[in-house]
Amino acid sequence: MPQTSPTTNNPIQISVVNASTVLTDTEIRPVVDALQQQVSNDFYPAWGINAQLTFIPTGATPPTGTWWLTILDDSDQAGALGYHDLTPDGLPLGKVFAATDIKYGTSWSVTASHELLEMLADPNINLTVFVQNANTNGTLYAYEVCDACETDNFGYNIGTVLVSDFVYPSWFEDFRTQGSTQFDQTNHINSPLQLLSGGYIGIFNVSDGSGWTQITGDKELTETRNRGNVGSRRERRSTARNLWVKSHTLREITRHNELYRQRMQRLVSRKAA
Repeated sequence: MPQTSPTTNNPIQISVVNASTVLTDTEIRPVVDALQQQVSNDFYPAWGINAQLTFIPTGATPPTGTWWLTILDDSDQAGALGYHDLTPDGLPLGKVFAATDIKYGTSWSVTASHELLEMLADPNINLTVFVQNANTNGTLYAYEVCDACETDNFGYNIGTVLVSDFVYPSWFEDFRTQGSTQFDQTNHINSPLQLLSGGYIGIFNVSDGSGWTQITGDKELTETRNRGNVGSRRERRSTARNLWVKSHTLREITRHNELYRQRMQRLVSRKAA
């Protein structure tokens, strides 16, 4: 089923798929409800992009023609199960690495919110904003709506669920002045292109040939040309589109998932012995 204009009456259909071994369906369901509220009540009024989320419990099959937001353990599991850059239908795919978040003490619900909103704003991971510095040079800023304010402490609660802050379109408009408008959902940002502590954004200098780099809230540059975690938006943006890979078929993913869970159960049993 082809996707059409994401209006209130015709929102983008997104399947939130539980492929994780560290989170139960019961733990994920209330987060999906909160994400739906965030999209409908906060993101849609700011960005004009709407979505309808459908939770897909463990072992169930997402409807054909939907975008996927998949809850996984980590990037190794994503590769083992065959989740790559796109859905098997060639549609947008977001990944949330819940076990990695739990390991490092960060909120997987904030990551889920982050990935969902950025997928809605730039599903093909190819949009940028050009800031011209001189007649012959300038900088492209990646059209990522949560990176600038991405840490948990800038998030906000919907009920008991912590979700990510996100920037408004005005954040990308450098003609705006401090205090002239709202730049993000929680009002932590005061000016265009401002990065909060812990925030970052991908940039591309159009004249120096350095490719995609990254600046942080501390204005430090980091290389992003090497592919990062499997399927991350950062590594996909720096990878030629013709090198993107479709995910395996649902039948293959299901079979790999069963084998993965059996392997994880054996490891747990060995540690307990």
